[in-house]
Amino acid sequence: MSKDLIRQIIDRRLPVAGMAETGVRGVQLFRVTEPVACAPAVYEPTVVAIVSGTKEAILDGQHYVYDRDRYLCCPMSMPVEAGTPTAGPDNPLLGVIISLDTRAMTELSIELESAAPLRRSASDTPQAGLTLARWDASFTDALHRLVQLGDDPTATAVLGECRLREVYYAVLKGDASVSARRAFGIGNEIARTIQFLSAHLNEPVTIDDMAAQAGMSRAVFHRKFKQATTLSPIQFAKSMRLNHAAMKIAGGMNVSEAAWEVGYVSSSQFSREFKRMYGQSPKRWSQKAQLPEGVL
Repeated sequence: MSKDLIRQIIDRRLPVAGMAETGVRGVQLFRVTEPVACAPAVYEPTVVAIVSGTKEAILDGQHYVYDRDRYLCCPMSMPVEAGTPTAGPDNPLLGVIISLDTRAMTELSIELESAAPLRRSASDTPQAGLTLARWDASFTDALHRLVQLGDDPTATAVLGECRLREVYYAVLKGDASVSARRAFGIGNEIARTIQFLSAHLNEPVTIDDMAAQAGMSRAVFHRKFKQATTLSPIQFAKSMRLNHAAMKIAGGMNVSEAAWEVGYVSSSQFSREFKRMYGQSPKRWSQKAQLPEGVL
């Protein structure tokens, strides 16, 4: 029932395609009415909850399709391909984007670990940087309570952060708990390394640099990084740089400038690696590029 009420709120506040602020920092409503093929993107730490239609993300060849039954939790910055291939005027994609605030999520993760340590067994399968989680009752109710605040500016200002914390709590207790707590709680070395890489995309960052940030040997870091993201550190860094560049090119930046912005000194090397990843040269790709406007 709460899920339908969330949809009604989005329909009322956002009758045309686009995005709308809710008044709570980092929380936005969105409506997409045109199909967009999957294209390079970078997901920041985010939860995306869909109440109508389906959305798709691709990480290392694995497809993550989510809808009103499963929401997407991305607790670390991840290079993906994302799109809305089934959206249309008669089948709009409606949902909520919630940025995961590092400080708030870290504090809550540590409090949770102290109050109720997450039980792990040797047979637990490490979860990757993207997780699909069931819309359980706790998450659904918390999200509804959060988005309905937008009808009252005073309530939004006074209660917004508390309601957002309830959503964070539901995420940390739900199906995405393992990956979210790993990213924000005790032992979040891989997530911190990704933050370091994201802040230094235009600089040469080696595996040894990343391993040093994590406080691990090169071999241990490589193994744990791949467990957490499905990609090797080198693959991950290259995907982050090329996806950021692709997004800049799609936004109108010329190829040489985009290459320089993400740390490539040689335009020819950039073009070779871009073509190897996306199947066509940056110039040709830019002529066909279509990225979802304002929506992850």
